[in-house]
Amino acid sequence: MAPDTHSKIPHLPGPPPNSTNHPVAAKGAQLIFPKVRLTFLTPSLVRIESSADGTFEDRASTFALNRNLPVPKLNVEKQDDGGVVITTEQLRIIYDGKDLTEQGFHVVTVHKIPPNNNQQDWRWGHNTRGNLGGTARTLDGVNGRVDMGDGILSRNAFALIDDSTTMLFTPEGWVDARIPGRSDHYLFGYGADYQAALKDFYRVSGDMPVVPRWALGNWWSRYHRYTDEEYLGVIDRFNEEKIPLSVGVLDMDWHLVDEVPEEYGGGWTGYTWNKKYFPDPKGFLKRLHDRNVRITPNTHPADGFRAYEDVYKKACEILGRDPSTKEPIEFDCTSAEFMSAYFDIHHVIEEDGIDFWWLDWQQGSISKKPGIDPLWVLNHYHFWDSGRKGLRPVTFTRYGGPGGHRYPIGFSGDTVSTWESLEFQAEFTSTAANVGFGWWSHDIGGHYGGYKDPEMYTRWVHLGLWSPVLRLHSTAGEFNSREPWVYNEEARRIATESLRYRHRLIPYLYTMSVRAARDGRCLVEPMYHRHPLESDAYANKTQFFFGTELIVAPILKQRDHVTQMGKTEAWLPKGEWVDIFTNTVYDGGRIVKLYRLLEQTPVLAKAGAILPLDLAGTKGFDEKTVNDTPIPTAIEVVLVVGADGHFELLEDDGSGADLAAITFSKTPITYDQAKGRLTIGPTSNPLVKDRKYHVRLPAFEQGQSFKPTVAGSANLAYVGEEQGQTVLHIDSVPSGEKVEIDLGPEPQLRENDLKSPRSVMHSIFQRAVFGPEEKDAAWNLIQAAGTKEKRHILISQLEARNLDPNVKDALLEQIMAS
Repeated sequence: MAPDTHSKIPHLPGPPPNSTNHPVAAKGAQLIFPKVRLTFLTPSLVRIESSADGTFEDRASTFALNRNLPVPKLNVEKQDDGGVVITTEQLRIIYDGKDLTEQGFHVVTVHKIPPNNNQQDWRWGHNTRGNLGGTARTLDGVNGRVDMGDGILSRNAFALIDDSTTMLFTPEGWVDARIPGRSDHYLFGYGADYQAALKDFYRVSGDMPVVPRWALGNWWSRYHRYTDEEYLGVIDRFNEEKIPLSVGVLDMDWHLVDEVPEEYGGGWTGYTWNKKYFPDPKGFLKRLHDRNVRITPNTHPADGFRAYEDVYKKACEILGRDPSTKEPIEFDCTSAEFMSAYFDIHHVIEEDGIDFWWLDWQQGSISKKPGIDPLWVLNHYHFWDSGRKGLRPVTFTRYGGPGGHRYPIGFSGDTVSTWESLEFQAEFTSTAANVGFGWWSHDIGGHYGGYKDPEMYTRWVHLGLWSPVLRLHSTAGEFNSREPWVYNEEARRIATESLRYRHRLIPYLYTMSVRAARDGRCLVEPMYHRHPLESDAYANKTQFFFGTELIVAPILKQRDHVTQMGKTEAWLPKGEWVDIFTNTVYDGGRIVKLYRLLEQTPVLAKAGAILPLDLAGTKGFDEKTVNDTPIPTAIEVVLVVGADGHFELLEDDGSGADLAAITFSKTPITYDQAKGRLTIGPTSNPLVKDRKYHVRLPAFEQGQSFKPTVAGSANLAYVGEEQGQTVLHIDSVPSGEKVEIDLGPEPQLRENDLKSPRSVMHSIFQRAVFGPEEKDAAWNLIQAAGTKEKRHILISQLEARNLDPNVKDALLEQIMAS
């Protein structure tokens, strides 16, 4: 849905009024009673309204944009007492036809709901049991956990969204408050069919937009009074460290703060460049753009426009005020006239070279008109305004509530820098998918307070690597920054490699961004989204699916002193899984303990998984650091053999404001296990003329007769081994041609190596802090171990030794992996 600046509200950005949003439900879906209206949006989703005057609301709300869905089949049985029994394919509602009460409004599932195979019920006014959580508006000041509220998924069939007090959108494209004395709720009764619930959530609330490719790279930020040269110096230091960036964030000191005259109050809000630090704003922003870095400045708009601001006269001119009075122009999100002027002023500042705004609204949900939340007004109109020139819209802002998924990227707020905060962020990110929100950006490393711990920082960067957005940020302080080079050598080395790997992931991440908009599937999803009937899928809330191909189980606690390893637990669905970094093969269908060194995060791919990576910056390619996220001329395809697989790589030139307007370049990548054949391409609408390919095969069993071949004009330039993985190099081929790589029929994953000096087992002993004689004794037991079928003997022998519990569990992980 492309932005339209020709709204009936002059200059106010927004989608064409009701162009693709249809807030009025079909008449056949509505059952109207004296003070209640029931609207059956789907067989499992019911809108429940009550109104003292018997009239009801048909305008779009912040949550519900589209209520005009196909009418589900309804069976209405009138009762002698004036009540009704309404049955859909999924729900039965017993309603007495009067005011809504727990006695008079009862909903029961038509079918028995797994896993207990019981019918579930809900009564008006009752809490919905078993809710799996949603997300929160902010993590400001949070140390550890915070209440995430309710999402739309529940283990007891029902979830409820209370839309009674949210802001409305008028048909003309402006906002309005609700009429008092009414309630408005949406009852989701989907049982364990979580995917259907989310699909219908997006049908009603609108799709996620396609997040721009450049937003998926590394962001850098710090609340610090940089001069222009100091700021550019940090950007250049990243380049010297060979760490690519795509976004630079300017915190609030880009504008006047302490320099604001006392009679005007504080400097929290500001629109005047601080020439002490940035004497030439346009020149500074151009130099950033010359470095291929986009820029987003912080804005706290709550104080409006004051007389000391450079833009004050312009604002007065637009609004017809007399600037000689020096009267402040207060922020008023309920005034279309003010908001039009507000954006006109932002456009003036943007001409300096600003790409998008960081909306840091912290003043709550109160405005001059009850129910109109300033954050919602800012999010909605800033998002559409950012795309007014045909660009792909994007904001960087706080979460407003259900429906907030339409305005990515989310800024989660200023967390305390502790292990507890780190651990919670993994759960917080994935649980947000339960209310359709998929694009959180956290302060990686924490914002303030707590402690500066190199190990914690490294694990936090790892979590950022496997998050929707990776943004380094911290508050002011001489010793409080998040650049890798300010930490010890171990943390610096690992964080640097993680930040480089983030840009290698861009081909995969951008394809997942398109999938999110097209299919309504968040990049980061809880395990139970795909396995709702598996009780173990609910066990570890910090592990998650990362797109279609991967499971990530981040390590979020301090490492053990003896093993020098961090640990976590993860549930693996049935099948064979491979850690793409350690090459360990795991049998699924169980919970496993995972031990990893600080440089490692468990990232597991199922047999048949295909992961496309950018090869730029890696050994043998252009190793010059390139900021931004260009279309790669060389791709590495990570393939886990053992099952068929398919992946369609999606790319585009960045034009097109929404999904329908984008012309995609599509590269199919297909693997046939029976033939052992990997087929890449041909690419439709190619964006590069030629492309090199590497194929990486984790845990691949080569066998003595392994002789890979490449069909067509492609040339197999190299076959070898890197980091214990088989690697094939294919010279450049025209993008319009198909590449076929034959590995031989039915290739297999190899057995885990338990005995060689290159094995994970050996490295556990090598690093562990305990006596060498004890190590030798245990290692000799492993060397003498028999076949896989007799490993129970080895396990009992190790159990009998007085090994440290973590050493023992780390060894058992490898022995029992598959």
